[in-house]
Amino acid sequence: MANAITVEPVTEQNADRAAAVAEGAKKSGILWLALDRPRLAWHAWHDGAIHIVTGGEEQRLPGLDALDRVHVTLRSKDNGARLVEFDAAVTVVDQAESPDVVAALAKERLNARDSEHLPERWARESTIVRLTPEL
Repeated sequence: MANAITVEPVTEQNADRAAAVAEGAKKSGILWLALDRPRLAWHAWHDGAIHIVTGGEEQRLPGLDALDRVHVTLRSKDNGARLVEFDAAVTVVDQAESPDVVAALAKERLNARDSEHLPERWARESTIVRLTPEL
């Protein structure tokens, strides 16, 4: 059958992994991405996915917005130990249609020189990507 979708059965193991990803992403504001080299990135967990701002005056994550998938490593906020690794689907977010995502990221952005104007600056010069864990 063309266009058939294969759905992985929900098992206790992938439910546990999903819970570990959600908990790790909520507790730690940084993660590692496997790009041209391992890259550290700040992010926000929102609506079941990781969201990242890249480009402009924000973090440089070359090629992230052009990928279909990226390998992600979450580490413990307490001791830096690796919590969980997974692949994530990469989707560019339409900022105008996702004000809740922009607001979640702005809330997590530390030490911005222009906090009150982040959404406008990001719309002009940055890309927001959604990383949806593939478990």
